[in-house]
Amino acid sequence: MSTANPQPLWQPDPERIAKARITRFQAWAAEHHGAPAEGGYPALHRWSVDRLDTFWKAVTEWFDVRFSTPYARVLGDRAMPGAQWFPGATLNYAEHALRAAADRPGEPALLCVDETHEPRPVTWSELRRQVGSLAAELRALGVRPGDRVSGYLPNIPQAVVALLATAAVGAVWTSCAPDFGARSVLDRFQQVEPVVLFTVDGYRYGGKEHDRRQIVAELRRELPTLRAVVHIPLLGTDAPEGTLEWSALTAQDTEPVYEQVPFDHPLWVLYSSGTTGLPKAIVQSQGGILVEHLKQLGLHCDLGPEDRFFWYTSTGWMMWNFLVSGLLTGTTIVLYDGSPGHPDTGAQWRIAERTGATLYGTSAAYVMACRKAGVHPARDYDLSTVECVATTGSPLPPDGFRWLHDEVREDLWIASVSGGTDVCSCFAGAVPTLPVYTGELQAPGLGTDLSSWDPSGRPLVDEVGELVVTQPMPSMPIHFWNDPDGSRYHDSYFDTYPGVWRHGDWITVTSRGSVIIHGRSDSTLNRQGVRMGSADIYEVVERLPEIRESLVIGVEQPDGGYWMPLFVHLAPGAVLDETLLDRVRRAIREQLSPRHVPDEIIEVPGIPHTLTGKRIEVPVKRLLQGTPLDKAVNPGSIDNLALLAFYEKLARERA
Repeated sequence: MSTANPQPLWQPDPERIAKARITRFQAWAAEHHGAPAEGGYPALHRWSVDRLDTFWKAVTEWFDVRFSTPYARVLGDRAMPGAQWFPGATLNYAEHALRAAADRPGEPALLCVDETHEPRPVTWSELRRQVGSLAAELRALGVRPGDRVSGYLPNIPQAVVALLATAAVGAVWTSCAPDFGARSVLDRFQQVEPVVLFTVDGYRYGGKEHDRRQIVAELRRELPTLRAVVHIPLLGTDAPEGTLEWSALTAQDTEPVYEQVPFDHPLWVLYSSGTTGLPKAIVQSQGGILVEHLKQLGLHCDLGPEDRFFWYTSTGWMMWNFLVSGLLTGTTIVLYDGSPGHPDTGAQWRIAERTGATLYGTSAAYVMACRKAGVHPARDYDLSTVECVATTGSPLPPDGFRWLHDEVREDLWIASVSGGTDVCSCFAGAVPTLPVYTGELQAPGLGTDLSSWDPSGRPLVDEVGELVVTQPMPSMPIHFWNDPDGSRYHDSYFDTYPGVWRHGDWITVTSRGSVIIHGRSDSTLNRQGVRMGSADIYEVVERLPEIRESLVIGVEQPDGGYWMPLFVHLAPGAVLDETLLDRVRRAIREQLSPRHVPDEIIEVPGIPHTLTGKRIEVPVKRLLQGTPLDKAVNPGSIDNLALLAFYEKLARERA
């Protein structure tokens, strides 16, 4: 791939660079901590990874992180996995998220939008009051630090209140979106054994109401550790017997009490996709998320009290947690609960207009859908407040960059960002002071020692390699749930290169310092930014007696599209007719999620495996992307090499 000196698509002007928070931070860190005063972002980044301890100390001082007991040192143990951040320190994430209530009580903390597209504000003082009331009620229910509290909730203000109240108590938050079926939710929540469940009776999406009461009843039956279920009547139904009313728990005017917890105390559990079994239950810490998100949102996204931060997301995706952390910088966050394309494809642009969003984040897939549908954002909406459009979920293709530049504004900061649920942050992406090159992420993040490595661990420049991080980040998982010896955690990231995080993305680090993402180097399915493992699909599909075995592949395509075929090997006598096709689609839609219904269902003569019996997903994915057979797979590792000819032939026909 040529990365020779193209012209930037966008360059920040000197005034924008001067007023960026990252510029002011660099000048302050130069004066107080020996950071380089000259050399701009590249010099600051080099210093941030060379002097990791000093950099993170500077972040905590710049953002006035309140340690109720001081730390002994910044980094007690640098080993990965197992790095120890700020040992001895205590603090509380929710206390920091609600600090703006003291100075700006009457201003909006949240702008809540449904499919009517009419924003409803929740002020800082009201948010703080509800969190105080709910935290007191959780304590009255016996919820203690370390207990798990779960939400089966859409992107509504109650979800934010529940998360912050949980954190205030020192309990551990975890959530799933209500478009997840019961099996998907139970595969996640049963692992962590929640004591409280917040739930809605249903949700509205695409102009329709979706009743979830039966699924909620199933969750209650299958989660024996629950002490309380809280009913939020989004569709207006009465509280089921034995549940508590949301309105009663949030009615008091109670001063929030913030449990002061160790820096590495768990804040929330996020879930991996579950490629090879149950989703991994990823535990991140109160302190690690606090400092990582202050850096990412306050410096990289350039957010502060005058900003409005809108990211289209659901509560089942780490971007929702990231969005909520916008509160840490005093920013008003925009919560949209509804379809990304209702009543038409331009819906998200309309919400950005009506909420006065300054940073608007979406998926690369949505940008490409707008381009395909002939949407004209600047012509049809007043987007004068929008300074940055950010994308994630999958790499934004060059055509997406050009479309945003042409159809939104020439002076638009386009931030394609890439990170992961695993760190709930970005490895590379937004830098307000750097140019934007078409198809590229601007740079690795501060304090993120990112490289592209070849199989033997040699760094590559201007060549495709594995995304690795060679020093710890504060938001790396403290552990996985139910992984007592840490073996699952180790095998997930540190198996390939001992002591170095391998993320599972193909990347190029260019000689200009920018980053190009090429998609997954593993077999995770990534649909509209929501990752799901193939194992979830297999479990559902192969319950059907006609299906002997299946193989699902997610293929990133050169035009930015994403093709997800499901290959099925049928039982003797079965026929892949319309009736069976419909049953397969319905099973996935109802038991997993509508997003993960495959684009095509294709009958195959058999499913290839490794010699140890594992389905070979990555080699088949490479074949479908056009890689020759001899380069896609090690022939000696396959149980029936002849089966791969089918996939090779299909790739040729599609090309």
